Amino acid sequence: MKVIGTNKIDEFIRKHTDSKNWLQAWLAETRSREWQSPVDVKLRYKSASILGDNRVIFDIKGNRYRMETQVSYKMKVVFIKRLGTHAEYSRWDT
Repeated sequence: MKVIGTNKIDEFIRKHTDSKNWLQAWLAETRSREWQSPVDVKLRYKSASILGDNRVIFDIKGNRYRMETQVSYKMKVVFIKRLGTHAEYSRWDT
């Protein structure tokens, strides 16, 4: 998958250094995959939440942080919309 918005990951890691290993591993793994559907995402990330409009919420570091993405399965692209703490996530309009 092509990942767009990796600058958001870099910014997030600067503020939340404990997320670095998880996010870097997620990024490397996602780039090496070709997800065909939300089922492929759930097979690997059981705690991921699949929402409408091809959005996926990933739990980071045991649900301490969240990352919202939008996936184009046809184009093989993951767009990183935003990252935040669990408390910030609870205020997002999803």
